[in-house]
Amino acid sequence: MSVMHQVKDRIMKVLGAVIIFLFAAMTVIGTYQIITRYFFNRPCTISEELLTYSFTWMSLFASAYVFGKRDHMRIGFLADKITGTAKRYLEFAIEMLAFAFAGVVMVYGGSSITKLTMMQTTASLQIPMGYVYAAVPVTGVLIMLFCLINAVDMLHTDFSVKEEEA
Repeated sequence: MSVMHQVKDRIMKVLGAVIIFLFAAMTVIGTYQIITRYFFNRPCTISEELLTYSFTWMSLFASAYVFGKRDHMRIGFLADKITGTAKRYLEFAIEMLAFAFAGVVMVYGGSSITKLTMMQTTASLQIPMGYVYAAVPVTGVLIMLFCLINAVDMLHTDFSVKEEEA
């Protein structure tokens, strides 16, 4: 089980670095776009596309990062009121539902849309739109991996005490 957590930690570090890089790149590109638009009166269309696609990739990767930390949004009104075996299986079921969603919608659906859009190109950058949409299945695979690791953790966690009391 420690190998599983080491792999997860490495993926989380790489994912965090990619998110930070994309955010920094967006800051630089946004600054460049402002300078070219307001000081030189010549807006750069390439920077607009780069910002849009970088934001897409960054936000999807950040959502996978949040799943890895198990800080994703959930409605805890039931899970916070129960303890013991029932809570263990509920938390496991929550992870499995997220796993199924990521598999069906993000990996399967995202792969389908990525394949369909490989023939379309972006307006300014002239790259296939499939590269932009590829963020969806990549993120889906990461979320599925994190959900599996989290589910295994849930099966080995002691839920005998309510979280407010712990």
